[in-house]
Amino acid sequence: MPLAIYLLGLGIFAQGTSEFMLSGLLPDIAADLGVSIPGAGLLVSAFALGMFLGAPVLAVATLRVPRRTALVAFQLVFIAGHVAGALAPAYGLLFATRVVSALAYAGFWAVAAATAVSLVPPGAKGKALSVVAMGLTLATVVGVPAGTVLSQHAGWRAAFWGVAALTGLSALSLRAVLPAGHGTGGEPLSVRREMRGLARPALWVSFLVTALTFGAAIVTFSYLAPLLTEVSGLPATWVPAVLALYGVGGLAGLSFGGRVADAMPLRTLVMGVVALTVVSAALALTAGSLGTTVPLVFVLGFTAFVVNPVLQSRVFRLAPEAPTMAGALNTSAFNVGITLTPMLGGLTIDAGLGFTSVAWVGAGTGVLALAASAWAAVLQRRTERVGAPAVDCPAYAAG
Repeated sequence: MPLAIYLLGLGIFAQGTSEFMLSGLLPDIAADLGVSIPGAGLLVSAFALGMFLGAPVLAVATLRVPRRTALVAFQLVFIAGHVAGALAPAYGLLFATRVVSALAYAGFWAVAAATAVSLVPPGAKGKALSVVAMGLTLATVVGVPAGTVLSQHAGWRAAFWGVAALTGLSALSLRAVLPAGHGTGGEPLSVRREMRGLARPALWVSFLVTALTFGAAIVTFSYLAPLLTEVSGLPATWVPAVLALYGVGGLAGLSFGGRVADAMPLRTLVMGVVALTVVSAALALTAGSLGTTVPLVFVLGFTAFVVNPVLQSRVFRLAPEAPTMAGALNTSAFNVGITLTPMLGGLTIDAGLGFTSVAWVGAGTGVLALAASAWAAVLQRRTERVGAPAVDCPAYAAG
């Protein structure tokens, strides 16, 4: 893999830490700013909403901008948002900084994904994207627990300062390594060609699969800290360790998923969604037992991320003419799930159903994701029967 791909992963690690670190900061933020935990949980949805809106808009706006320039510019805006967030005196301003930071992160994700697939041959797209996405998994292993520890010892604002500093380091490294051109050929990309490449029903079903699958994965994680302390009885000092365990499971899942995504994507997707649904239901049923919950957190991380390389790489194969827009809209799809399911989880908590209800939301969303995956499989088989190539990589048919 080219060094630039690993550095793109570093950028995702820095910004992904911010995306998910609120799972360990919610109690401190709620207490400091005088809001409820579900209210603080809306900051997760605010970030996801910014990514949902920002990815396609910024992808189009920067389509003719050199990728290196766009990536570094997005990171500078992200840094500014986190400095403002660290200084925010009230919930409303913090909410606004989360939206702005997410807009920048969305643009970075979209351009980073398109850059990664442009640097490798078609058969290695899944692996390249798994390396980039590995940054997000490492954020859950290292960044999220580190943010929680910082919050416990120096206040939640220290975690925001740490993310800003790490993002600055990432921006400097990308500026030094990435080529100045637009892509592998250095030619400007065509907006019209990208838009034409989106006119495939199977692609939009794939976006639906992404939204439902990652929504099922993220809802339990979003409220994992209060679930562990309030239901499972875990001491607060051990929360970072269990969050890291989730990340280790995610790292293992992403590594495995990256190896099989190019060879059998649909099989990996369906089996992963089934496992995610079962684990979410098991957590809802056994959350009162700490001895059962802790190992299930590891498995939840594995099942949440094992499908990630498939979700990422599949859209590039379905729309090879639209690498930037397909990646951007898939980023939006991820964040539809990240926006809606934590909001639904917060509503179930406010309704008095308890923190275990979020795991049931995850299981129910997983069932919907499985139905959408079956729809995707039907469309692929139909395409194969009429003799039209579904993707630009023969290995995809093995799914």
